[in-house]
Amino acid sequence: MSQATHPNQALFGGEKPFPIIPSCEHFAGSEKLILKALALQETVGPIFDITCDCEDGAAAGQERQHAEMIVRIVNSAANKYKGAGARIHDYTHPAWRQDVDILVSGAGNVLAYITIPKPTRAAQAAEMIAYIQKVAASHGITREIPVHVLIETHGALREVHEIAALPWLQVLDFGLMDFVSGHHGAIPASAMRSPGQFEHKLLARAKAEVVAAALANGVVPAHNVTLDLKNVETTFADATRARNEFGFLRMWSIYPTQIQAIVDAMKPNYAEVSDASNILLAAQAAEWGPIQYAGELHDRATYRYFWEVLQKAKLTGVSIPENALAAFF
Repeated sequence: MSQATHPNQALFGGEKPFPIIPSCEHFAGSEKLILKALALQETVGPIFDITCDCEDGAAAGQERQHAEMIVRIVNSAANKYKGAGARIHDYTHPAWRQDVDILVSGAGNVLAYITIPKPTRAAQAAEMIAYIQKVAASHGITREIPVHVLIETHGALREVHEIAALPWLQVLDFGLMDFVSGHHGAIPASAMRSPGQFEHKLLARAKAEVVAAALANGVVPAHNVTLDLKNVETTFADATRARNEFGFLRMWSIYPTQIQAIVDAMKPNYAEVSDASNILLAAQAAEWGPIQYAGELHDRATYRYFWEVLQKAKLTGVSIPENALAAFF
């Protein structure tokens, strides 16, 4: 193994690496809001994804036109970083197959992901993914289109480990508001906000189960929105608790000022990035054998961890030492 072997080749040996994707997912329903989000993305860089929403964004009877609008924007120059995905209608809605037909045939090669909402069983999500695969194949699309699944019903939570193991899956999202509503008043409305959303036993259990299922299957767990749109500190505090107490690695935004707060809460700190750079450079020089760093032993297990830290730092705009940038990026 040569000294210049890249971490992706040295550390994964053909197995699928964990998805390294932006830590913020911003929802936009209308053409105006989607274009506004893309303009912000061009200004700050690809530190967040944009979910173009068919489910809540399309007016009744306008589902086809809405999906066609999303295809037009996703294919346009405005989508500079190819970081735009789409949420389709749920399994019970008559338009979900039409959404897939339009989105995949029209933008299947550039769509960042497709989000499936409200499955009540793993079989529903499996059927929807199979249909996405079928439409992709029929249009000569050879890439795997990443799929995100929303866990927001009792049935989905009960079968969350089955859902997490489905093909093409990249993200498991936790949908707080629908989940709370499904408890018929047993969970108070106050638990849709903090601190209740983290402390109510049924919600804490659900969030922990979603994260555990996602990570056990190499899938990114994504946290629900913060309802307080204008208070950046609230969003930052929620994202920090979601990341540090529950292990979520991504979070939804529904208002532009929430984006940077989520990114700041989720990104690695500079001290860890500096250590990661030093450890990986030393490991590369040692042909990826064990090393000592600051009096501690490091090997391939810790190298994987620190390689993910560096990749997340690159995505979230954390400064990386020049020698590590040159060696790994």
